[in-house]
Amino acid sequence: MSDSNITYFTNPSTFILLGIPGLEMAHVWISIPFCTIYVLAVLGNFTILFIVKIEPSLHGPMYYFLFMLAITDLILSTSILPKMLSIFWFNSREIDFSACLTQMYFIHCFSVMESGIFVAMAFDRYVAICDPLRHSTILTNPVVAKILLVVMLRGSMLSLPSLLLVRQWPYCRTNIIPHSYCEHIAVVKLACADIRISSYYSLSVAFLVTGVDVFFMTMSYTLILRAIFRLPTKDARLKTFGTCISHLCVILIFYIPKFFSSLTHRFGHNVPLHFFILSANVYLLVPPLLHPLIYGLRSKEIRDKLLQLFAHKGM
Repeated sequence: MSDSNITYFTNPSTFILLGIPGLEMAHVWISIPFCTIYVLAVLGNFTILFIVKIEPSLHGPMYYFLFMLAITDLILSTSILPKMLSIFWFNSREIDFSACLTQMYFIHCFSVMESGIFVAMAFDRYVAICDPLRHSTILTNPVVAKILLVVMLRGSMLSLPSLLLVRQWPYCRTNIIPHSYCEHIAVVKLACADIRISSYYSLSVAFLVTGVDVFFMTMSYTLILRAIFRLPTKDARLKTFGTCISHLCVILIFYIPKFFSSLTHRFGHNVPLHFFILSANVYLLVPPLLHPLIYGLRSKEIRDKLLQLFAHKGM
């Protein structure tokens, strides 16, 4: 095809999101569980934020990290769901170029931040179990604030080059994105340029962040388990191990769908497109729903405060 037949959009004014190609007739039905998950996730995470804020006994490192996790979950789910529902309900497929880049940046930035928060929570559990007498002196409020600042800066800085690279590419032939949100690879594939540097960078960041974070979490929980098995009584071992269960569940809920979605995208060439898009949506929507449920059920302090609030309202 000659260059004269190709239309270049150096900065296209809008992209067109198709939703879930192949399942257009089921968009309204698919929106019901997605909308339900989102509403429950918002309610659950705002409940966590409210309880941690009003309860002085929860003003400690673990709950500060949980507070930040709830904020991250709210931003991640809100960055994709409202636009997705507008596609499903009103067939509003257009998204401004700048809004698309902003959505992409938020997804990348807060996904990296969430992974960093899990590392911080694992470190908190390590200090609390392996060196309990020094926990309050090691994880002081200024130290916690610095950890959270590093987590935020890391997410912001590592996600910025991908955004700048996507913004500079020329786009041609089409501005249609076969996805329900501005997923990085789906957008980059529309560029008529050598996008290898963008692909290599995003892949390197994904492996680096995931690899480093999983390594430190594995080290923390290995040392925690070793300390637990050294406890003198079975009851003490079970009680201490119980404090780590919620954290391990949350970490698995975050990383298993992430690995599955990544593997499907990289190697699942025979996987239907709609299956890949559904799995990508589940990866971003389900963890924000499950995190407050797990912490609400496993954390006695949060559970007791929640019951206390309900009992007070019932009087």
